[in-house]
Parts: sequence; structure tokens; C-alpha cells
Amino acid sequence: MAASPVRLAASLRGLTASLLELLQLRLELLSIEAQEALQRVGGLLVCAALALVFLSLGLGFLAVLLTVALWDSHRLLALAVFATLFLALAAACVFAAHHYLRGVARLFGASIEELRQDRESLRS
Repeated sequence: MAASPVRLAASLRGLTASLLELLQLRLELLSIEAQEALQRVGGLLVCAALALVFLSLGLGFLAVLLTVALWDSHRLLALAVFATLFLALAAACVFAAHHYLRGVARLFGASIEELRQDRESLRS
């Protein structure tokens, strides 16, 4: 009778290890699908970046137009205002991109690693 609880415990450990392995595989699949979705979003971001480049060019030419229009009376003021505006906007965008990139990591990476460790501890 003493062998029966040992076999039951071994079976339960094996079942738990199998369930954790299945869960790990599902999480890895979910991670891959999420990465594919992020790649699609990346394509959208490329289009948005191009739109921002063209918008920036338009604003630059508008700034040049207004500077030329004000050339006789306030040319230095116009140049200083537009330079300050564009540099401040660029700094804000760099800060936002840096803040965003700090939070990007492999999706569910920590959970997958924890499940891998759990599976290994149950096997031993």
C-alpha cells in the first residue's frame, strides 16, 4: 500500500508538469501572435511617421514663408520663434519615444520563464 501513494504523487507531478508545459506552449503562441500584431502596428507607424515628415516639411516651408514675409520688420524674431518651436517639439518627441521604448520587452517573457522554472522544479 505504501507504493500506491508514491505512484499517485509521481503521476500528479507528471500531470502537473504536462499541464505547465501545455500552458507554456500556449503562452509562447500568444506571444508570437502578439509580436505579429505589433509588426502590423509597426507598418501603420511607418505610414504615420511618413505623414509626420511631410507635415513637418509643410510647417517648415510655412515658417520660411512667414519669415520671408516679415523679413523687413521682424526677421530675427520670426526665425527665433520658429527655431524654438521646432526644437521644443523635437525634444518632446524624443522624450516620448525614449519613455515608450523603455517599456517595450518580450511579451509574456517573464511568465514564460517562470513556467519553465516551475516545470523544471516539478520534474526533479
